[in-house]
Amino acid sequence: MVQIPKTPAAASRAPRSAPTSTDVARLAGVSRATVSYVLNDTGAVRISEPTRRRVHEAARELGYVPHAAARSLRAGHSRMVLMPAPAIPAGPLYSRFLSELQKALGHLDYTVVQYGSVGLRGDEAARAWAELRPVAVLVPGADLGPQGVAVLKRSGARAVVTLGPEPVEGAHALLMDHRTVGRCAGRHLYERGRRRIGVVVPEEAGLEAFAGPRLDGVRRAVRGTGTTVTELPLAYDERAAAALAARWRSLRLDAVFAYNDEYAMLLMRALQDEGIGIPEETAVIGADDLMLGRLLRPRLSTVRIRLPSGPQLAELVDRAVRDPAAAPVRRRVLDATPVHREST
Repeated sequence: MVQIPKTPAAASRAPRSAPTSTDVARLAGVSRATVSYVLNDTGAVRISEPTRRRVHEAARELGYVPHAAARSLRAGHSRMVLMPAPAIPAGPLYSRFLSELQKALGHLDYTVVQYGSVGLRGDEAARAWAELRPVAVLVPGADLGPQGVAVLKRSGARAVVTLGPEPVEGAHALLMDHRTVGRCAGRHLYERGRRRIGVVVPEEAGLEAFAGPRLDGVRRAVRGTGTTVTELPLAYDERAAAALAARWRSLRLDAVFAYNDEYAMLLMRALQDEGIGIPEETAVIGADDLMLGRLLRPRLSTVRIRLPSGPQLAELVDRAVRDPAAAPVRRRVLDATPVHREST
């Protein structure tokens, strides 16, 4: 059998093996252990700054990337923090919060992975998350029970953190009570002299977990004052907003808390198209304090919502990972402040 030698072009197309830590060590003139200490940012061993620079430069030159699975085996767990993707559209406030969290966890040598478990809910979703063997799981909303927490911990998750209105047994809880947002809006409108308040309740699927508490918060804010509160179902659609605006005067409302700034802008435009003066006939307030609301005329009053900062939450996750036997932390993290502008 005659073998045909490879041409130079064919040889250049042959797959190249990935560079290893041995290659980095050889190029940098250090041991493999030193490479591991430097690239894994291990503080247990003191490495001089010039040596660190040589190792990083060698790794960049070779295109070397540490093997996450091998590192996980050495540590006994992964460095993956799993965050199930929310089942509802993420607004600017949540997106900014997630970006800060990812950056802060990255500084602590974790990797945040968003996981879309389409069609899976509750404990069934928890089993799907567990298959990825994350070191920690951050679960937005209330869609997790004690059994799901137990499944995640048995799979190796050292920390399970829920972000929702109620704590879940066995998990750390960042409690976000959206009644606080409604109370803030309702109190602001009442103090501005409004006594017939409408509250927009979005018809968009998934938002009921936030809309219901916000409506309840407005009711609590004005309880016992003689102020009426009217629930206003509304789809996020120009035609739906126009239809509501067309019958607005028949509702005899003098104010509206429009759930958030996006719904507030949608409804405010429709009310203005109907010739309804804002705030003369109807005061309008939203929530989230989006930049676009400040660009409207009149400028939109809003409820400014403060969520935990990325570094604060990252530190909580890191502490829980390092001490998985610690008692669950329960912390209220949602604050709300009214921002008065021209629309109220």
